[in-house]
Amino acid sequence: MSAVFESYTDLEDLKEQLASPDAGERRVAIMELGDLGDPAAVPLLTALLGDEDAEVRLQVARALENYDGPEAAEALATALVDADAEVAAAAAWSAAELKDPASADPLLPLVSHESAFVRASALKALKELRRKDALKPALEALQDAEPSVRVQAVGVIGFLKLEESVPALRAATHDGDADVRRAAVSALAFSHTLPAGETIRAALKDSDWMVREIAAETLGKTATGSNASVDLITLLSDEFWQVRLKATRSLGKLKVFTAATAIAAGLAHEQANLRKESAFALGEIADPASAPALEAVLEDSDPEVRKNARWALAQIAQKAAG
Repeated sequence: MSAVFESYTDLEDLKEQLASPDAGERRVAIMELGDLGDPAAVPLLTALLGDEDAEVRLQVARALENYDGPEAAEALATALVDADAEVAAAAAWSAAELKDPASADPLLPLVSHESAFVRASALKALKELRRKDALKPALEALQDAEPSVRVQAVGVIGFLKLEESVPALRAATHDGDADVRRAAVSALAFSHTLPAGETIRAALKDSDWMVREIAAETLGKTATGSNASVDLITLLSDEFWQVRLKATRSLGKLKVFTAATAIAAGLAHEQANLRKESAFALGEIADPASAPALEAVLEDSDPEVRKNARWALAQIAQKAAG
């Protein structure tokens, strides 16, 4: 076997390999460092971010995915601004895996970087870290010219789950970009305040079907049957089956009895996923009047539909018994 593919498990051996004039050998050593998971490897990896070979720097960015903490975050912050797009993309991927809140320190300054890619990547990484001092730059980033940055800013705000941020999230549901609106509606799921609920329900009428879809799903997490049923039932006639599916799922979770007849219509839809969801929702509601419609799909071509129909009929029988 070539020396390039030898296995190295000792840091001292790997240090020698990292100094090899052969870029291939350096890359193999970096892969070994990534697999080690030893914090002592981070400085060695960081030193290679100045390597003249972009493939070496790319391997470093990938290897750092296995590390956490401020030192690893500092290295990834450097890689995020690498001149090579692949290196920067790999760094963004790895940075999003950081979990130690202290990792936010090297990333926060990047929220104001001249590159929209860097700004968005830094915000994406900050989201999982849930640092309260990320709220202010995230709120400011809602005014960024780039939609991708605004989407990630909404993510940071949503993960912090602070009621003080609800007004900003509500405003973001009117953003000119559908992806931003969709993210904002989803982010409002943590708030059970009346204004948040009203905003989510208003999003059910958004011009973009994916915003309506996420609004239907979010209502199932935040609302009660009484204050969401009419809105959700209306969505069962949406032109996009994906929206109908999420509305059906939420109505089932909320056990909206008055929705059973409208949900049963979904059992005849050409999309098996909607038929499956309709059967399950009818089981959650357990209205005896739904039994004939469920029995009609016991021989459905999709096994998941048949399974859910059997389960739903069992739920109805159980409720009737007692």
